[in-house]
Amino acid sequence: MNMSLRTVIADDEPLARERLKMLLAPDSAVEIIAECRNGSEVVRELKTRRADLLFLDIQMPGKSGFEVIEEVGLPNMPMTVFVTAHNEYAVSAFEVHALDYLVKPIERPRLDEALARVKKKIRLEEAFAAREELSSALQALRTTGQDPYPQRFLAKNGNTGSVVSVGDIEWIEAADYYVCLHAGGKKHLLRESIRALEAKLNPSKFVRLHRSAIVNIDHVREIHRDGRTEGWVVLSTGERVRLNKTGWQKLTAMSGISTS
Repeated sequence: MNMSLRTVIADDEPLARERLKMLLAPDSAVEIIAECRNGSEVVRELKTRRADLLFLDIQMPGKSGFEVIEEVGLPNMPMTVFVTAHNEYAVSAFEVHALDYLVKPIERPRLDEALARVKKKIRLEEAFAAREELSSALQALRTTGQDPYPQRFLAKNGNTGSVVSVGDIEWIEAADYYVCLHAGGKKHLLRESIRALEAKLNPSKFVRLHRSAIVNIDHVREIHRDGRTEGWVVLSTGERVRLNKTGWQKLTAMSGISTS
């Protein structure tokens, strides 16, 4: 089956558009019919010409990617692959609901995966289902936006991105310019300082034990005191994490945790 995908690229960064065009060039099925620098141009393009595929940046001047979708209307949207630089809220919604998303800088293997999904959708004539997924993504974003704390983080390992549920995080460890998320027996690196990450987390769930460690209190099973200023906690996994006097005071102020 010969396939031609009339494609629109929407990104306010010229270098990002050029990179995406370069990566798409080897695919003969992709015909780039327009490049848009902002949300208004995307709306105008989609209302003027038929497009099969849209690479849509979330954060653009004037109108965001989500405002573009709302203005054009879901029934009139082409297959849409979201593009984001760093947005935990959006990524968490896309992972569950959307056709696909790409994280900048876009790499060829990940782009090939997205294109394969697009082509499969078209072959199976699931355009209507894809629009329903877009609707769900918008609703999920609105719902997530009502909660000031992210529910998921995107941790990158080379070209691979792993979505880590905040509730699954047992503890967080500072690692130079990164933090290491310990979740489900695995370690995930996030390019963020421990101080910046602490500010994003729900303080009723996550407690800073000392300068290099934060714990999820749902995974704390015991607190042990070792002298007046030091101690450690035992997590549900059996791991031990050191704590200082301030960390001990914070944890013991919360109910449901045994101390010794």
